[in-house]
Amino acid sequence: MSLHDDAVLVLKRHEGQDELRHAYLEHLETHPDGMWKACGDGHVTASALVIDPEHGRVLLTLHRKLRKWLQMGGHCEPQDTSLEAAALREATEESGIEGLTLLAGGPVRLDRHPIPEPCRWHFDVQYAVLAPAGATQAISDESLDLRWFPYDEVAAVADDSVVRLLEATRALV
Repeated sequence: MSLHDDAVLVLKRHEGQDELRHAYLEHLETHPDGMWKACGDGHVTASALVIDPEHGRVLLTLHRKLRKWLQMGGHCEPQDTSLEAAALREATEESGIEGLTLLAGGPVRLDRHPIPEPCRWHFDVQYAVLAPAGATQAISDESLDLRWFPYDEVAAVADDSVVRLLEATRALV
């Protein structure tokens, strides 16, 4: 199964956010290259919120280009076999934490947001991953900083998309 086919299947199974989910599916139907950064009308990305429920905190990255506190994530790569694999790879690379595990049940939510030219949109499929006990993070080249935030501090540092992802994740944990 191709990554494109996996994305379509994941989106068809995703419950809720029907209007947005249909927009993702329409994008993939009309753009065979809609999984890749080269697609000028937008592309699917995969992200993951790194969560440590035992200590009531999440790990956020201060994105080098956007200069915002965000969850880990980014573009799909040719070696990714699924959206889950892409989200887990991105979370591992950007957090430096080995042994992350996906929260069961598929994506937590979807978030489409505009991005700078030459592209138009990121169709982000957002997952959550659990950090192993004693996890130690390491800043990647894509980050200016990497920091654990208690749940109740996230709204003060991150945008609404991250806050909504945290709320949806906490409802599942």
